[in-house]
Amino acid sequence: MIIGQLRDGYVLDHITAGRGMDIYHLLHLGELDCSVAMIQNADSVKMGRKDIIKIGKLMDLDFDVLGFVDPGITVDIIRDGRRVEKKRLHLPEKLTGVIRCRNPRCITSTEQGLIHEFRLTDRERKVYRCVYCDSAARKA
Repeated sequence: MIIGQLRDGYVLDHITAGRGMDIYHLLHLGELDCSVAMIQNADSVKMGRKDIIKIGKLMDLDFDVLGFVDPGITVDIIRDGRRVEKKRLHLPEKLTGVIRCRNPRCITSTEQGLIHEFRLTDRERKVYRCVYCDSAARKA
């Protein structure tokens, strides 16, 4: 299978097999006016199987969201046909506006317009806690 080289854009690599479509929808990649290539279940020496997404446009990407969805992702930034930077993502220390607090008594549930904020409290178990009420939310 041959997928063309990017002039400018991103290569999201080392996505856990099966999570590529989650990222595709989360980033609204179907709405872009550029090439987007999705490779599912590609062979990987390190991972066995992996997904890869190529985006043919430089845009604002929320690396914290990507790190939350799949902390093992690497992001290659391509400019003029060359990789200019490689980012290795991890679980972010803080998440804002990504997940919602499940506590019905939390101020974020009663006050409209208040942004949901969580902080990482247990990296090993991937547990985030609401900064307002301290309720735990496990990573999906």
